[in-house]
Amino acid sequence: MTYKPVFSRSDVEIVARETAFKGFFSVQRLTLRHRLYKGGWSDSFTRELFCRGRAAGVLLHDPKRDQLVLVEQFRVGQIDETDRAPWALELVAGMLDANESIEQMAMREVQEETGLSISNLRFICDYYNSPGGSDERISVFYAQVDAANAGGVFGLDEEHEDIKVVVLSVSEAIDLLSQGVIDNAMAIIALQWLQLHHSSLLSGGNEVSGSE
Repeated sequence: MTYKPVFSRSDVEIVARETAFKGFFSVQRLTLRHRLYKGGWSDSFTRELFCRGRAAGVLLHDPKRDQLVLVEQFRVGQIDETDRAPWALELVAGMLDANESIEQMAMREVQEETGLSISNLRFICDYYNSPGGSDERISVFYAQVDAANAGGVFGLDEEHEDIKVVVLSVSEAIDLLSQGVIDNAMAIIALQWLQLHHSSLLSGGNEVSGSE
């Protein structure tokens, strides 16, 4: 049997919406109600919505050397961890600017965070990072690079970025994934996708045209 959602957007009523906080990110306070599976409507209730918008990440792969280009940077969300430093090993990623396609954003972020040009940009998936309280929707891509001279520290000073480029073999990255060292959703999704398609990518299959 094919799955079909019971409800649509018209089955939610936003009674009120206000900005509760606005800083580096913003939080909205919504009063809403929605239809119930048992019939009728819920009472009105309040939810805070963490507003992040659209983002994208790119898994950078050199198929000739079978290496990945990842980045390491400070992450405030891990500041209270007691058994690790708050620096994360991640994909190149960023937020969407106005009048920019998600693909253009992906290519811009690769240049800003690694200094590399990409080819064969390929869409992997879209997902909501935490839909219980955030509107952030993330697109994940795969792209090919020449990792021969990859390395260094990048990032925009005005955004307080301090980004170290890390080059690993695919097997090393998968080991770090298995050990829980790589533990952010975007990188996990991309590396698991790579495991499924690795052989084909090395043989030159499943490529799509992309812009450098």
